[in-house]
Amino acid sequence: MSERVVPHFHNRPGVAVIEIGATEFMCIGDLPPFDHPHIFLDLGGDSDIICSYCSTLYRHDPTLPADAARPAECAWREPATA
Repeated sequence: MSERVVPHFHNRPGVAVIEIGATEFMCIGDLPPFDHPHIFLDLGGDSDIICSYCSTLYRHDPTLPADAARPAECAWREPATA
């Protein structure tokens, strides 16, 4: 069985647009513990989408890896557990 990880992105820097490589992802708004409920977003055939919770504009950039963002600090990776 393969495990599929959904990329998570945030807008802690407060930028106007976050470019991402994924077409299905989670917006967490801000870094924990200040994150909003994690909202699943699916671009479908569109090139951009706005998070209904925090109004962050995400734009798809197919040249980026699925878990990458521009600016890079907007890609969130859960801390490793011991």
